[in-house]
Amino acid sequence: MSVKFRLSRHGSKKRPYYRIVVADTRYPRDGRFIERVGTYDSLKEPAEVTLDRDLIKAWYLKGARPTKVVADIFEREGILKE
Repeated sequence: MSVKFRLSRHGSKKRPYYRIVVADTRYPRDGRFIERVGTYDSLKEPAEVTLDRDLIKAWYLKGARPTKVVADIFEREGILKE
């Protein structure tokens, strides 16, 4: 079972916001997930990001790896440096 941090799209048409979730790679993008670890709102200026750093560290130690977009968000927020 491969586990990843990835974005799950929510909101209405043309007004998306994203949840950063830990999910099995076999699950659909907006479907089942294991745990929610943060949110990302790209429509706000600057983009609004909330993260649960302790959960992210715990899942990272368990072997979860971020997708490219989530890795960029984590890098901007300084998660991957810790």
